[in-house]
Amino acid sequence: MKIHDISKSNSILNHFLHQIRDESIQSDRMKFRRNIERIGEILSYEMSKTLEFQTKKFHTPLSASSYESLNEEIVVCSILRAGIPLHTGVLNYFDDADSAFVSAYRKQSETSEDDFDIVVEYLSSPNLEDKTLVLVDPMLATGLSMLNVLKALKKVGTPKSIHILSVIGAQPGIDLVSNYLPEHAHLWIGSIDERLNEKGYIIPGLGDAGDLAYGKKM
Repeated sequence: MKIHDISKSNSILNHFLHQIRDESIQSDRMKFRRNIERIGEILSYEMSKTLEFQTKKFHTPLSASSYESLNEEIVVCSILRAGIPLHTGVLNYFDDADSAFVSAYRKQSETSEDDFDIVVEYLSSPNLEDKTLVLVDPMLATGLSMLNVLKALKKVGTPKSIHILSVIGAQPGIDLVSNYLPEHAHLWIGSIDERLNEKGYIIPGLGDAGDLAYGKKM
């Protein structure tokens, strides 16, 4: 898997990353969701540079001209619920993309606070055969959610290419996903943090993206 860490170059992305991490700012839910959406737009733009285009002709009011048109059938798949703002950011740039949604959540062990399983309960997706799959999840922590979702999506076809978009990831989770996906897959990520804590949360990370975007759940 090819890894594209966008934070390696100075850009406005790093300003948005600071705002979603800073506990004095991230409590503003509307700003948090909008910043995740903005990061989705930036990652989409960077990803678009690697996609296929074809030349098409058109007319301005004054003359004939041509442009490079996107030549990919894109399906954007987000992991509920935290993935929704990032999903929106991607759709802002890929207007005609189809959408898929998957639920994947941590089921805590009854015997240990530090142990959990990833459960996939819901999947709604178009046929992925020969499509370009753009899988979005703000936090790539342990990588287990992403892995289980990729396995669940196998039942709806084999995409010709896979792009993962994440806001923040941890190196252990990235390594796990990278070992599962083929070399020509891509990860577009806002920033890579070094480690996970004992509960599988990214350090320094930002906390729970779903709770910050939509409020705490039961």
